Amino acid sequence: MEDKETTKSIGTEIMVGGIRFPSNVLMAPLAGYTCFPFRLMVERLGAGSAYTEMVSSDGLKYNDRATARLLYTDDREKLKCVQLLGSIPAVFERAAKSERLERFDVIDVNMGCPVPNVIKAGEGSALLEDLPRASKIIEACKRSGKVVSVKCRVGLNRQKIVIEEFARMCEQSGADMITVHGRTRDMMYDGEPLYDLIKLAKQSVKIPVFANGGIDSKAAAVEMMEKTGADGIMLARYGFENPLIFAELTGKTWSDTKYSLLMEQLEIAEECFDEQYVLSYVKKLASYFMKKLPGTKQYKLDLYRCGSISELRRILGFIFLR
Repeated sequence: MEDKETTKSIGTEIMVGGIRFPSNVLMAPLAGYTCFPFRLMVERLGAGSAYTEMVSSDGLKYNDRATARLLYTDDREKLKCVQLLGSIPAVFERAAKSERLERFDVIDVNMGCPVPNVIKAGEGSALLEDLPRASKIIEACKRSGKVVSVKCRVGLNRQKIVIEEFARMCEQSGADMITVHGRTRDMMYDGEPLYDLIKLAKQSVKIPVFANGGIDSKAAAVEMMEKTGADGIMLARYGFENPLIFAELTGKTWSDTKYSLLMEQLEIAEECFDEQYVLSYVKKLASYFMKKLPGTKQYKLDLYRCGSISELRRILGFIFLR
């Protein structure tokens, strides 16, 4: 007999902290990738939400161009979600209440980043070992009155699995949702997700639990839902490689091609950012889109050498329309 935890459908809407997410298929925050144009694209293709790139909670006090770009949004983005990184509760509270985050509906707290420099600063996955501090950070963010989610891993390594206790702490501290990356910190981004530990998190709390890690196809998405009983899924790298997966998972009809998506991204990016950033971003996206195209090695060299938007348009047309 099928367990009730595995019967949720992919692509259905879900309520999180009083906010309706149009679908339970979300796009993870990816440093260097989930800028405003990309978030708009996946939202149109069916993503229930897409988070900003990781933003330093402390860095918000500096009115610099890089942070402004990370936080760029406008009314075209229906559900606005920001991810914050840091380790000091008071700094999180100041950031969450700041004017710069006023337009955002959801604050996600990064408690899962496995990068060594982040860990050394006591941020990201380091917070898995400091539940009192993690709890105070969640409580600090909740005092902003916004919906708060937490993205975490199942533990630091196989000998330090903390997800059951950690999930309960998140709920007790006021988190409205948690997303569990089904790997330990030392697994980084490789290896099969630990489905049973995501399921344990789901069984430990009443708030929505989203599952993340290794989802690179519709079959993998279905497997993740069935094995964990999660309320939804969050895509990461594959969502950037093939954004059309959101339409496939949510039943959206689409006529887009990878070329048309790139042209759309280029136009929106030109509206919002300077030429140097536009070139960098669209080249990265195009490079991902080219992954399974035959004979693209030379084209990729041409792509990265180009130095203007007009030249970029010409090269993209040659690559994707040949």
